Amino acid sequence: MIEAILTGLTLGVLLAISIGPIIFAIIKQSLNNGYRGGFLFVAGVSISDILLVIVCNLLSSLFNKAIQHQMIIGLCGGAFLLIVGVYTLFFKKVVMDNNGLLQDKVFNKKQQFGIFISGFFMNLLNPAVFIFWLAATANIHSQMVGQLHPIRYLVTVYVVCLGFVLFTDVAKVLLAGKIRPKLTPHNLHIINKISGIILIVFAVLLMIATLSYKVVGH
Repeated sequence: MIEAILTGLTLGVLLAISIGPIIFAIIKQSLNNGYRGGFLFVAGVSISDILLVIVCNLLSSLFNKAIQHQMIIGLCGGAFLLIVGVYTLFFKKVVMDNNGLLQDKVFNKKQQFGIFISGFFMNLLNPAVFIFWLAATANIHSQMVGQLHPIRYLVTVYVVCLGFVLFTDVAKVLLAGKIRPKLTPHNLHIINKISGIILIVFAVLLMIATLSYKVVGH
């Protein structure tokens, strides 16, 4: 059991500290939309991770087919990031109240679903996440051999890993939520500009890396 917990923590730390668009997107969502927006986005990311874990373990043939279409996934992911980045950079408006302060937003169900689904697809369409879970699953399955309770080992590793990542994502939301009341609309406008540029850079790098991988693969 200790070995499974340590393995899960190791994988969780690797996934949590990896620098990618998700980190900046979580912070951006939380600063712009408060705790609720941040938590909805994190929920979408977490559900996509759970889906990938299930597919890796129960539908490995489907996952392998998805990996074979890495170029399509990478380009779609890059395009999605590019759209979000361009919107954030040029069109994202900072909502203020009558006193010129940041306004707490109230979301309808459609808006809540939109934030959730953006987190879901931003994570799902990242080839690096696909590769991480593929490698993690192969490693976990190899370590299951010889375990007294292999299924318990498997479940423990994934629960600890996903739980740790969720904990760190929630911590990011809470931290950004603490900072938000201290920001002026001008500060948030600048942060949105920077976030948009960062997302566009990630989008371009992702598409270049995807196309380069395809060329090397040939």
